[in-house]
Amino acid sequence: NSYKEDAMENLSKKCRLSDLKVGQKAVVTKLNIENKEIRRHLLDMGITRGVEIRVKKIAPMGDPIDIELRDYELCLRKADLEKIEAEVTK
Repeated sequence: NSYKEDAMENLSKKCRLSDLKVGQKAVVTKLNIENKEIRRHLLDMGITRGVEIRVKKIAPMGDPIDIELRDYELCLRKADLEKIEAEVTK
């Protein structure tokens, strides 16, 4: 692999949590949430930098999305997941 191909491969692994498909896993890298109450709520639920998240189910219309983290499940709005950056692991 060339340096350019390696760089492109690394870029493709970065995404937003809302972009993940069922069964995919990713590690949270950043929360881009301006609303302090929602940010605090997500942090309290365990969505912090470095935590691995797996998409379990996506509702038929695409919203909400059921995720699994820290041995429990959460169901979150796609709008909130769009503001969380992650790196795909599987």
